[in-house]
Order: sequence, then structure tokens, then C-alpha cells
Amino acid sequence: MNWAERYRPKKFEDIRGQDEAIKKIKFFVSNFNIGRLTRKPKKALIFYGPPGVGKTTLAQVVANENNSEIFELNASDLRNKFRLQEVLRPAVEQKSLMKKSKIILVDEVDGISGYYDRGGIPELLSLIDSTLYPVIITANDIWKKNLAPLRKKGELVQLKDISYKIIKPLMTDILRKEKKFVDDDTLTKIAVNAKGDLRAAINDLQTVAGLDEISGADFDERNKETDIFNALRNVFKSEPTNELLNVFDSINMPIDDIILWVEENIPYEYRGEELAKAYERLSKVDLFKGRIYKQQYWRFLVYENILLSYGIAAAKKKSRQGFTSYKKPSRILKIWLNNQRTAKKKSIAQKYARYVHVGQKRAMNEFPIIKNLIKSHPNIQKELRLNEEEVGYLER
Repeated sequence: MNWAERYRPKKFEDIRGQDEAIKKIKFFVSNFNIGRLTRKPKKALIFYGPPGVGKTTLAQVVANENNSEIFELNASDLRNKFRLQEVLRPAVEQKSLMKKSKIILVDEVDGISGYYDRGGIPELLSLIDSTLYPVIITANDIWKKNLAPLRKKGELVQLKDISYKIIKPLMTDILRKEKKFVDDDTLTKIAVNAKGDLRAAINDLQTVAGLDEISGADFDERNKETDIFNALRNVFKSEPTNELLNVFDSINMPIDDIILWVEENIPYEYRGEELAKAYERLSKVDLFKGRIYKQQYWRFLVYENILLSYGIAAAKKKSRQGFTSYKKPSRILKIWLNNQRTAKKKSIAQKYARYVHVGQKRAMNEFPIIKNLIKSHPNIQKELRLNEEEVGYLER
């Protein structure tokens, strides 16, 4: 099971780094019925902040703490007025059969944009006015122009990046429960470079804890480009349209990284025949990429983009509903780790080859023998002027 899901907080006391937000939430929920009876304008909570800070988790905690059922809506629900009126509206107005009350969750509302979603915001505003239950809305970027009417209707609750000083102890606690070990330096690097994204830090931790060698890794800082989440949602959730052909154009990310993002998240959305079709089209993307690099046929970029956007979207039989937590590609992290291990090996082999006057290729081929020789003779380490990281690599 994914660690981020397994250790998702269940109570307010389990949440770290969001004390001010929790105070506002408790006040709003406790006074909701009073506000509804007095016709106060604020009838919804709007959680906003960067990915991974716990917006959806906090909504689920609010429901748990108040013995409430969560009824979830998304952009595809809101763009279908008939579905909202005939199916969803009665469901959000009737009482819960099993719980004390009900909370309506509209996740990642900033995904409502463009011609295809026209009418989504007015329908959401109408829902907020008519429902008898609290509405919780989440957004990465609530300051978009089309969301201005929504900001007036809801109580804004900002969720901030989580400090690495909070993330690191949480990761240590997870490792203890999982009976795993990761060295302190690596934990610090994961916590710092997650840039406040707790979910991403836990995902990286799970990846690292499953590797045989983890010491000496040098993690690149996480690129917190929120547009990739919106682009993935459009590809995986929406019907294939011509608008999807440019879905990745505005993302400040190399095409090779976008391919890894799509590859990582296909299994979270597709099953069976749809999964096979999506991967078959992704394989053609890789085929065109190889031809571009090998033959410099840059005109093939258009086919690469079509397959990666429209092609992947067309692999499904119909549009998707519900929320999916997209994951950062774990293969990127493994590549970072492998590159670091290879870099230490190469630097030691290079120093040894220069010292004994042999080729570096030969030193690399004979490295298992050379490693044991250098490891057992500290004087040789001094002669080669190995640094602490290189000596540490030999000790593993």
C-alpha cells in the first residue's frame, strides 16, 4: 500500500504545520448552522495551497471529526447541468443514512477552466446556496480570474508549505512503523528538497527505503510545477478534443519529464484494455523520441505531442470522474540515486587509474577487486586523496 495513503491523518491532532488553518476550520464548522439560519454569505470553506500540503486530507479529517459522510464532486460533475440537477442535487440535499451529517467536497476546483467547463462555476455557486450541508472546496490556485465569484462566497483557508523540520520527524516515525532504515543525511535531503510537499516526501521516502543502496544520494530540488497536475487531469479525465493537443505546451518542463509523469500515472486511471492502449501509444511516443534524437527529424515532435496528449486521452472509453492523487515519477528518483552511485565509482576508478598508470576503462572493469584493495588499506586511500563521500562509498 502507498505509504502516503497508509499514514494519512485521521484526526486534527495528527496534522502538523497547519494550526491556524485548523482553528478557522473548527470555528466555521461549529458555527455553520448559525450562519445558515442568519443567512450569512460564507457557506463554504475553500482550502488553497500548493500540492501535497494536505488539502484533501484535511477535508477527510473534518468529516471524521464531525461524524460526517463525504459526498465528492469534481469538475466533470459541475460541467454537466443535467447530472447535477437530476442525480447529484438530491444526493447532496438528503440526509446521510449512516452518519450524523454530510460534507460536500469539491476537489481541485481550479481545474474548471475554458470553454469545455463553461457554466461550472455558476452551478457550484448555486449548489452552495441551496445545500443544507457544509461545502469544502480545494484548489491549488484560487486566485484565477474565473474563480472570483467563488472567493466571495467562501471562507478562504490557506494551507502553507510544511517545514522540513516537521516533515523529517514524520518520515522517521513512518520508517519506525515500517521497520525500515534510511540514514539521517538522506532523510534531511528528502525533507528539504520536497519544498513543503509532504505527500511527495513520503513517496520519495518509500522509494528510497526499497532500494539496496541509498547512502550518498544527492536529490535535485523538486520542481513544484502545479500545471502538470492540471494537464494530467485533462488528459486522463476529459474526452479527447482538439484542445488537448496543446495541453502540455505551457508547462515549464522538458518533454522527457512529462513523458515520465504520464508513464507513472497511467495505472492510476486505466485498467484492462484501456491500460494496454495507453501504454501502446506511450511506446510510440518513445519510438518517435528515438527517431528525433538519432536522426534529428524534429518534425516528428508533432506526432510525439499528439500521442502523448490526444492519444492517451482517447485510450479510455468515456470521461472519468472522481479525484486521483497523481504521483511524481519514481523513476526520476531512482535515476538520481543511480547516477550518484556511478559518479562515486567513476571518481575512485579515475584516481586509481591515474595513480597506477592504467586506463580508466580497465579500472572500471576491475573495480570489485580494486574496491576491496583500497578499502582494506587506509594508506592507499590517503595516497589517492579520496574524500569522505568516496571513502563512505567503499565502506558500503
